[in-house]
Amino acid sequence: MMNRSIRRIIAYTVLVIVSFLCLFWFYELFISATRSNGDLAEGFSLIPGNALAQNWISMLHCSLPIINSMKNSLVVSLCTSLLCSYFSIMTAYGIHAYCFKGRKLFYTLMIGFMMIPRQVTVLGFVSLVDKMKLMDSFIPLILPEIAAPVVFYYMIKYMESTLPMSLVEAARIDGAAELYIFNRIVLPLMRPAFAVQMIFKFVESWNNYFIPALILHDDSRKTMPIVISLLRSANFANYDNGLIYMVIAFSILPSVMIYLFLSRMIISGITSGGIKG
Repeated sequence: MMNRSIRRIIAYTVLVIVSFLCLFWFYELFISATRSNGDLAEGFSLIPGNALAQNWISMLHCSLPIINSMKNSLVVSLCTSLLCSYFSIMTAYGIHAYCFKGRKLFYTLMIGFMMIPRQVTVLGFVSLVDKMKLMDSFIPLILPEIAAPVVFYYMIKYMESTLPMSLVEAARIDGAAELYIFNRIVLPLMRPAFAVQMIFKFVESWNNYFIPALILHDDSRKTMPIVISLLRSANFANYDNGLIYMVIAFSILPSVMIYLFLSRMIISGITSGGIKG
């Protein structure tokens, strides 16, 4: 009993320390967003400054299209995360629920694609996008992300431990169509995995700088990472740390809101699964 109490104390202590280290930098980011460029030049501070309104106004009247870039990032990230999570579950269901020739080969190829770095194929991808006249379009940023081998691998492993095939067979015997079975039976059971991967994919797409920087050249189409990089590369005379911190703090709010919204899906999905069990 004593050893169990000591282990619990150690575990909670480690969790508190790790949580503090993770959250402290977010706290400092928001504190820095309230300080002026001169205050930030003086060094580190835990006390909020009085330049929050000034930095906010500077962001709204910045020469770069920050608000429009936020909208662009939202469109790309939401479409990417929704479509990728949905079709990855559908692909995993096709491999898990059907027996067909080449099933193992297809599964092996999907796993093998995880080993290919994006940088290896980027030149051919950009050349193809240019030939298709899709430069300055969101389509090349959304459609290719639907096929995500990493998300597929996670989904199929979760499905193997969660989806009872007897439930699918019972629905088939009752005459339910396959698309109906997927959308009304399989998808609700996969709700926690859907929420987790949508969070990860949203954050990945939101922070993606490499591909959008090669495809999006029009200022009205740029996403938030590109705008932030342009702010940071401004000349020394116009460099404003307060503005940069405000833009960065503003840019992470959608990711936080998506996490808070979808975390309830994760908890409710696990809870309902536990009750059914």
